[in-house]
Amino acid sequence: MRTRTSALAGGAFLLASAATAPACERMEKVTAAWLPIMQATAYYVALEEGLFEKACIAIDSNKMESPNHIIDALVAGRADFGPPGAAAGIAMLAEQKFPGTFKVFGLQGGGIKVDRINDGLIVRPDSPIASFSDLKGKTLGHLPGIQWRTIARHMVRSAGLDPDKDVTLVDLAVAMQVPAVVGGSADATLSLEPVGSVAVASGKAKRALTNPVEAVIADPFYSGAALVTTRFLKERPAVARRIVEIIDQATAMANADFPKYRRILPKYTAIRPEQIDLVAQPYLRGFKELNETDVASYQALVDVFTKEGVLPAKVDVRPKFLTAADLGS
Repeated sequence: MRTRTSALAGGAFLLASAATAPACERMEKVTAAWLPIMQATAYYVALEEGLFEKACIAIDSNKMESPNHIIDALVAGRADFGPPGAAAGIAMLAEQKFPGTFKVFGLQGGGIKVDRINDGLIVRPDSPIASFSDLKGKTLGHLPGIQWRTIARHMVRSAGLDPDKDVTLVDLAVAMQVPAVVGGSADATLSLEPVGSVAVASGKAKRALTNPVEAVIADPFYSGAALVTTRFLKERPAVARRIVEIIDQATAMANADFPKYRRILPKYTAIRPEQIDLVAQPYLRGFKELNETDVASYQALVDVFTKEGVLPAKVDVRPKFLTAADLGS
């Protein structure tokens, strides 16, 4: 099979132009496990623009029902990579249990300084709740799973409350969060976009806080990550390198023209066509863009898992990031 070359300049990839891609003598099958969420936008762009096919890759695309399912598929060898949007915190829990399983090659979230909304404290329009400190005796909903349960506990604790005594935490699927607030079964929710934007536009709810997690844990804050298994890197390094290049290219495209690519979201997520213009642009970071600020932000998230007793000891995230050497360069 003809090889495609990539060069490193200052640690950054020079992405091969799709226009000069050679004809494929055979297609390399690569399995992806992904979640239908905003943070996976770059993956949707890659699919829509045919970037995998242009790189002689046949994608076996598997939509998962929860962040845990992505990690399970990667650990069990049923998937080669988790596109943008895999749960960043759960990834490190898995790494602690199964060391050396995968590498991080991208991050997704939001930030106050970069003006990208990622999360919000959602309440009824007439609610007196203005901060997490107002949640004493109240019910707070959050995304199901250990990642957002841990983040919610930390947010409550940081506000001076006891998450085991002062606040009732409940798992709520995305589709149930606003109805729970409107119906009164939850006094507030800690929600990811686009829940807040859609709720505010409908008039049924409001944001008591915008990007509260960024204000407490890290700014920017990344709850999503792109992951590639070390098995894939070792067994098919040239193909793995192409995957990283493609996601980097798609990330750059999504960042440069989000108004164009937001139109494809209803095809892959629960966002309805009439809600497209309400969707806030996510903060997407590709492999070639990752810097010390991003590493420190990811470390801050993982440290929360240690503080909350979910991780037994501090985990250094730096060795978990993909390097040029991992790609054979």
